[in-house]
Amino acid sequence: MIRLMKPYLRYEDMEQDFREVFESGIFTRGRNVEAFSAEFAEYVGAKHAFFATSATTALWVCLRLLKISPGDEVAVSDFSFPATANVVEDVGAHPVFIDVDLATFNMRPDDLEAKINERTKAVIFVDALGNPTGLHQIKAICERRGIPLIEDAACAIGSMEAGQKCGAIADLTCFSFHPRKLLSTGEGGAITTRRDDWAEWLRVKLAHGAKGTQGLGLDFVDYGYNFRLPELQAIMGRKQLTRMDEVIDRRSAVRASYIEHLMPLGFIPQDVGRDVRYNVQSLVFRVPETVDRDALVHSLKDFEVEATLGTYCLSGTTYFRHRYADVQPTALHLDARTITLPCYEGVPVDIVAERIASSIKTIRA
Repeated sequence: MIRLMKPYLRYEDMEQDFREVFESGIFTRGRNVEAFSAEFAEYVGAKHAFFATSATTALWVCLRLLKISPGDEVAVSDFSFPATANVVEDVGAHPVFIDVDLATFNMRPDDLEAKINERTKAVIFVDALGNPTGLHQIKAICERRGIPLIEDAACAIGSMEAGQKCGAIADLTCFSFHPRKLLSTGEGGAITTRRDDWAEWLRVKLAHGAKGTQGLGLDFVDYGYNFRLPELQAIMGRKQLTRMDEVIDRRSAVRASYIEHLMPLGFIPQDVGRDVRYNVQSLVFRVPETVDRDALVHSLKDFEVEATLGTYCLSGTTYFRHRYADVQPTALHLDARTITLPCYEGVPVDIVAERIASSIKTIRA
């Protein structure tokens, strides 16, 4: 079976570090977590980096930092995994779904402008499938309106626009370390920011509300949370971080081969801006109008090829459709017409693209 994705992890790279952790007995708040935080911030170009248990908890913490509460509105990209809107719902605010561009799959600036009002307290821009195209446009709108910008960069480690990496552009940026991501620690996430005051809030809140003292124990100056990343997971992250640029270059080559083989069959790749470096987190195409996407995904299984949908139209899911009745048309179209195809290390580029293109030709014959 040609899988959608395999984590970029090699046990032999981590074995010695794992052994040292077991021998030391320090499984949390050790040197690897501290080093990973500094290395991650440096890699993405952020001033501060903090870890969480997932991108979901990272997003939730950011909403708490911004004091988002019932009665507030948060503008949300409508083509994403439901976690992006779930956190808004959880704090009692109203997610206002912003439709996306048919080509890039990212938030449309014109739709955002039309829906901002006095109740809009934050904007969550999603780098759809790792693609940050248009992020600076959205940032400019937020700066002009005085609205904080949260970047849901769950898929976007290593991606960049206009010479800046995701993690150094928005006011707050949230990453995921899920197994489907280019950098995986099993589960986990990160928050980056350039603001010192927000960094201090995060430092305290993510440590149970505690600060160190000159005496014994801690001084609990606020209530807080425990969303820590353990030492073993930090080792996993550190080892992969050193390979990120190499991994992205390889995935870009895979994407180019797919485009060469599938565009003649009518498949349309996700559009990426000229000033964008795309990490190819997920290799997604719009299928031709003559193709039944769901049937194609099922048929590819017979050829030992794993495939799935692109991602979700949030406003079209059962919960949000019934709650708000404001389904965005382009996001709904992409939900039904996009397909994710395999992209991972260990299989020659042309073999994957040629085999899958050949399978699609056979299925359509």
